[in-house]
Amino acid sequence: MISDGRELLGEAPHVSFIPALVMFLTVLSFNMLGDALRKFFDNRESRV
Repeated sequence: MISDGRELLGEAPHVSFIPALVMFLTVLSFNMLGDALRKFFDNRESRV
């Protein structure tokens, strides 16, 4: 979808930007979930 909207960037930029934003938020949320799981399961750090 992002690649298909490349030709329409001049007339309708939302065709590319909305799918790109959704992909960015998905990757960001998986990254944050991974960080939280690592903090929870990491036994090397002492928990206070």
